[in-house]
Amino acid sequence: MSDTKNKWHAIALVAGILLIAVNLRVPFTSIAPVLPLIQIDFGLSASALGLLTSLPLLAFAAFSPLSASVARRFGIERTLFGALLVISAGILLRSAGSAWVLYAGTILIGTGIALGNVLLPGLIKRDFSTKMASMTGAYSITMGAAGAVGSAVIVPLTQSWGWPIALSLLVAAPLLALVVWLPQLKKHEHVNLSGPKQAPTVAVWRSPLAWQVTLFMGLNAMPFYVAVGWLPTILMDHGISPEQAGTVHGTLQLTTAIPGLILAATLRRLKDQKLAAATVSLLTASSLIGLIYAPDYAMLWAAVLGFGSGASMMLGLTFIGLRTKNAGDTAALSGMAQCVGYLMAAAGPLLLGQLHDWTGGWTGPLLITAAISVAGAFTGMLAGRNVQLESAESSSRTSPAIQSANALTAGDKKR
Repeated sequence: MSDTKNKWHAIALVAGILLIAVNLRVPFTSIAPVLPLIQIDFGLSASALGLLTSLPLLAFAAFSPLSASVARRFGIERTLFGALLVISAGILLRSAGSAWVLYAGTILIGTGIALGNVLLPGLIKRDFSTKMASMTGAYSITMGAAGAVGSAVIVPLTQSWGWPIALSLLVAAPLLALVVWLPQLKKHEHVNLSGPKQAPTVAVWRSPLAWQVTLFMGLNAMPFYVAVGWLPTILMDHGISPEQAGTVHGTLQLTTAIPGLILAATLRRLKDQKLAAATVSLLTASSLIGLIYAPDYAMLWAAVLGFGSGASMMLGLTFIGLRTKNAGDTAALSGMAQCVGYLMAAAGPLLLGQLHDWTGGWTGPLLITAAISVAGAFTGMLAGRNVQLESAESSSRTSPAIQSANALTAGDKKR
């Protein structure tokens, strides 16, 4: 009897995790295919639309560092329940019918997703420590698949009921997750998401290697979130139908999950990750150029962009663990990389919208975004070296300029 009860509890927990994963992608990305309609209804400029796309990312940067503290106080299960409530409120508010609530609801959605992004991996590490790889892969695939479905169905729903009702119907996803998550509220253990409270030995903000990892994440996040926010609009401006643009946008999201299935085992066999990091960034750059000069193959370019972006995200998170020696250093580098990375990612859609307003087209903005991906390849060559952060004590004896010079010449020697 006890075994049966434990089995059903495990099934309910896995189902709840996967449904939460759905809500970390769908409410945020499904708005992109209907941005042209929102622009017309509210008379927004491309820059204003870029801000709408960037707001969730700014919320990620602002609230991700606070998520662990909230979970320690209220318990991870209750905090995730609260995050779903915030997402639900944001979805409904976003569709309430005025520009200011559109932006306010978007901020709420970003806040709830920020909590989930940080806490869900911590929950998996706590409850599925022996199956972390498979569970992480499952929720990554669920995020990608759910995002793809959301982008594909939002246009037909909009054609039937209009974009406000179509977007409000997305509230079904967090409401279903809330119902399935209810049994978990009986269990509200406090979780230490950063492991033991170990002080970092590395001054990450003064470390060239920490900045290389951070810039690799940020420079690769910018093109991805540019595509998440603007791809359907770009395609429709090239004459592609809204339905097809939504499908292409879904392909972009679905293919971000593929690297998690094939790269994990490959990375373990590599002496360093320099070539891998440069390659995936250049894949993203080539896909952006392809969208400019061969838009008829948009599905292919979206798949390449999704794969390159998904792989670079996975590599960036992997670098955080590989380039540090203990939990304290890992937490410090993670906080720096994700905070700066999300701020850079938020600048991407804003920058592209402003460039579109200035140039009146998409060629210049996309070429600049491709150049950002090339810069990401360069930082990947540095971040991918087989080195680790040195302690704050030894770092204080060496100037940052000398450290940078050493970083370029040290090869694979550990600091």
